[in-house]
This record gives sequence, C-alpha cells and structure tokens, in this order.
Amino acid sequence: MGKRDDLIAKYAADLKEKCGVTPDMDLLTKVTIGCGPAIYNADASTVAASQPAELETVKTNFLMKKLGLADSPELDAAIAKAIETYGSSERNKYRVVIYYLLVTHFGKESVYS
Repeated sequence: MGKRDDLIAKYAADLKEKCGVTPDMDLLTKVTIGCGPAIYNADASTVAASQPAELETVKTNFLMKKLGLADSPELDAAIAKAIETYGSSERNKYRVVIYYLLVTHFGKESVYS
C-alpha cells in the first residue's frame, strides 16, 4: 500500500468511528484523489473549523466551484452539520472526510463518476 492508500484507510476509519458513516470506498478514493497534493500537507489536509475564512474557502472552492452548487444559507448549514457530525471536539478534521460528508449530503456523487 502506498501513502495515499494509508491516508484513505485513515479517512475511512474516521468516517466509521467518529462520524458513524460506512463509507463508499470507491467514492472516498475519488474524493481523496480530487483533493490532490493537499492531502500530504499537514495544514492543507485539515479544515480549521473555527476559522470563518477556512469555512468560506470550503464553501466557495468546493461546494460552489467543484460541486456546482449555488450560494445559499443551506451551504453554510451543511458545512456546520458536517463539522458537527465529525465532532466539534475533534481537533483534526480531515478535509477529505468533510468533503465526503458534503458530497453525500448534497447527493453529488455523480461529480466523481
């Protein structure tokens, strides 16, 4: 297994143990690949849930640009729900896990097919 496979296994474990979600491994792999080299950078691989600018980046760059959703209060609510699902007390919220939760929340799996 390569480094990416190790990370995918870690993300799958977080989804199962911390979010109570059984991941679709194919979709999780595609979301991971979609994040590109950011997954290997300690800072870029996580979402700073307490920083409004970071949450705005998730909304603008991922939900609007990648998933093609229109800006609305629902996007902010979905991000808040994903963070709550992950656990507010969880310090390291992996970007891939947050993105996976958002993709499934909005039913946008087709973006990765």
